[in-house]
Amino acid sequence: MTATPARVTRAHVGASGFSYPSWKPGFYPPDARPEEFLRLYAERLPSVELNTTGYRLPAEGHFERWAEQTPPHFRFAVKLPAHFSRQLGVFQERVTLLGERLGPLRVTVAQAADPGLLVLLFGSLDPALRLAFDFRHESWEGIDVSPGIRVDDWDADAPFRYVRFREPPYAEENLRAHAERIRPLLDDGVEVFAYYRHEDEPTAPRYAERLLELLA
Repeated sequence: MTATPARVTRAHVGASGFSYPSWKPGFYPPDARPEEFLRLYAERLPSVELNTTGYRLPAEGHFERWAEQTPPHFRFAVKLPAHFSRQLGVFQERVTLLGERLGPLRVTVAQAADPGLLVLLFGSLDPALRLAFDFRHESWEGIDVSPGIRVDDWDADAPFRYVRFREPPYAEENLRAHAERIRPLLDDGVEVFAYYRHEDEPTAPRYAERLLELLA
């Protein structure tokens, strides 16, 4: 089991998802069952980007089991599509079942700029929830999203950052460059949530493990 070094406990590094049979035997043992994937993943990495919520809202039992299968320090970054805005109350009830393991919500927004959406989100969700906006339309450029932040905004005025590495493959020099950008933030007390894009081969968790080694 690879423990997260004490000096990088604010580095919540992982992959975009965990439930991939193709990661056997490169990351998971060859005989691992799907129901064991999350537990095995959490033994080696401290965080995961949970994308299944972007397609449908899982039942309460899923969130409870995910919390039970991971250690207290583990963090889930949960995807919240903007079109879920009509069921924000239910969404919040479900994701908060993760308890202390709940990290930021990544709000994916494909529509054109609509400040009313921000008003709705901030007015409907618990202010304690951290929102990272993943805008897919250029019209959102320049619009203030505080107290939330934008995904990949390294200079955000907030106690956390949310970055996504989406252009593999990454060589050792690339991973070292990622570490050099993240390390000063950690030293300043900022929490960093960083995720590598899923591929059929287990490259994402390997990149994440190497990044944690470099940060240590």
